[in-house]
Amino acid sequence: MDSKLPNEEQQPLIGSEKMDRRSFLQKSALTLTGVSLLGPFSFFDQTEGLQEYPFTMGVASGEPWPDSVVIWTRLAPKPLEGGGLTDETIPVSWEIALDQGFQTIVQKGTETATPTFAHSIHVEVDGLEPAQHYYYRFKAGNFVSQTGKTKTAPNYGADVAEMNFAIASCQNYAAGFYTAYDHLVKEDLDVLFFLGDYIYEKGSSADALRKHLPDKEITTLEDYRIRYGQYKSEPSLMAAHAAFPWIVVPDDHEVKNNWGGDGPPYDDNEAFLRRRAVAFQAYYEHMPLRKTSIPKGISMDIYRKFSFGKLAEFSMLDTRQFRTDFACSGNAEVDCAARFDPSRTMLGDNQEKWLAETLANSQSHWNILGQQVGMAQVGRKVNGSMSYGMDKWDGYAATRSRLFDNVQKNNVKNLIVLTGDSHKNWVNELHFDPDDLESPIAGTEFMGTSISSAGDGREDSPVGKELMSDNPHIKFYNEQRGYVSFRLSPQELLSEFKVIPFVTKPDAALQTIARFQVTNGIPGSKLV
Repeated sequence: MDSKLPNEEQQPLIGSEKMDRRSFLQKSALTLTGVSLLGPFSFFDQTEGLQEYPFTMGVASGEPWPDSVVIWTRLAPKPLEGGGLTDETIPVSWEIALDQGFQTIVQKGTETATPTFAHSIHVEVDGLEPAQHYYYRFKAGNFVSQTGKTKTAPNYGADVAEMNFAIASCQNYAAGFYTAYDHLVKEDLDVLFFLGDYIYEKGSSADALRKHLPDKEITTLEDYRIRYGQYKSEPSLMAAHAAFPWIVVPDDHEVKNNWGGDGPPYDDNEAFLRRRAVAFQAYYEHMPLRKTSIPKGISMDIYRKFSFGKLAEFSMLDTRQFRTDFACSGNAEVDCAARFDPSRTMLGDNQEKWLAETLANSQSHWNILGQQVGMAQVGRKVNGSMSYGMDKWDGYAATRSRLFDNVQKNNVKNLIVLTGDSHKNWVNELHFDPDDLESPIAGTEFMGTSISSAGDGREDSPVGKELMSDNPHIKFYNEQRGYVSFRLSPQELLSEFKVIPFVTKPDAALQTIARFQVTNGIPGSKLV
């Protein structure tokens, strides 16, 4: 197959500076109506069932290793109706190149899209060069996908002068527009970490900005597939997926609000576990994950490690699947001795052991945890006493203590925690003894706000002022929407909190409201 295909018009790169937002939105509207943007390929036979444009959810990449990356797409001519395909299997060709024009193709092949995984494709492209940008696309029938851009990780043990990454989370489609992604695609990132709540499982409220499909709480595999179809065909999100590789972990709303383990007992736990299994299935189908994460019933391998040379090691955690039930019989903010019970776990025995060994054996300058819920102890004063959130690490204090003990025992370098979930921006210092703020600092937690969840935020918050007063280790708090970007070098980590003033209407401007720096070998952060 020639690298330049006959009758081909070059597909613009989604999210690049060569395609402005208006052009991208117009193009996405065309693809969603089933119009192929490219002429037919003479060497492709028309695949039965592909009479309409199938790449309505765009493309994505993720899981960057030095020699490998996952590229993803899903064939779905009717994304809001479950996909619109029959039970047939469909061949999908792919190619990955060094240039956007696909003049220098380095890998190509064909995968089979099957109804078992909703005609999604997860290609684990091996044999790539480290720290290298690549462009990729898919073809099915007479149709070609959008072009995506990805990047492999640096070689293991390589000296890396700098890497750029960002964190995002919590993108409730019904709550607001994804304007933050319109700005995010302009960033020069090596990777994006998405820290949970990719979809929301509830139906729409009466005042929802955009109605959920189906407009009810989703519980079946068909329900979840339609909901993902709605989210993933959103143009701004599609652009962000195509702009750089993603590393993802789910939180609770990908299944059910505030779930954990086998379920905090529900009226029907067997029904919940069936729901959890189909939710995991749909999550895998729509994320650029490796085949090692294919669900096995109610289980899914989510925790894993990524290395970026000697610069940083990222341990991605699963704080939902293996946890014990909430302490104190609920997830409300309370205080009780049960949260200190050493038999209660946030991570489960196997994951906790894996994390301890990973950190103890690390040779990286920076050791970074990507995870879902607040790790710092954060108390709220109620009637003169402190109350704590049981859905966070505060509800599993013994697990946190064991983690910090391991960090101290093994002299783990430069611990950084990246967190989603709260719909707010935070910078928290993590003390080895959370009840003694004179104790040494174990690391710093950067919590990112939501993309859209909770609607328009606000800069000044009475709640934030009270929390910072009651918890002096909270160095920054903000309730606006946006994301956090990071520049990492062997010498320092620089974070930038980037926010927009509203999400209930489009085209909000981006503002950097705070920068925090952590210096190699000096625990704690400082406002720059």
